[in-house]
Amino acid sequence: MAYVNAFAAAVPTANREQFKKHADIAAALFKEGGALSVVECWGADVPEGKVTSFPMAVKCKEDETVVFGWIVWPDKTTGDAAMEKMMVDPRMQPDVNPMPFDGQRMIFGGFEMIINV
Repeated sequence: MAYVNAFAAAVPTANREQFKKHADIAAALFKEGGALSVVECWGADVPEGKVTSFPMAVKCKEDETVVFGWIVWPDKTTGDAAMEKMMVDPRMQPDVNPMPFDGQRMIFGGFEMIINV
C-alpha cells in the first residue's frame, strides 16, 4: 500500500515565489527518489480555530500564509530512502536552496494510505 509524507508550515506571504522555487527543486528530487506524486498548496481559506487549527499548529503570524503539502510514495521504504538522499543532496543545502520559512514551526509526518478512491 502507498505511503504518504505530509507537512504544514507557515511561510511569510511575501516569500510565495521563493517558496515555489524551493518547492519545485524539492519536488524534482522527490520524483527522482521514486515519488508517485508531489503536491504543494498555498493557503486560500485556512481559518484560525478556537481549540486547534492549521494556523495554530504552525504558529502562523499575520504576515504569513499556511502551506500544506504531501508526497505519495509506492511504499515507506522508498520514501525513507529518498528522504535520506535528499538531506545530503547539494541542491537542497541551505547555502544553495535556503528554506524560505521557519522550519522549526513546520509539522510533518508519515502515513500509511488506507483509502484512496
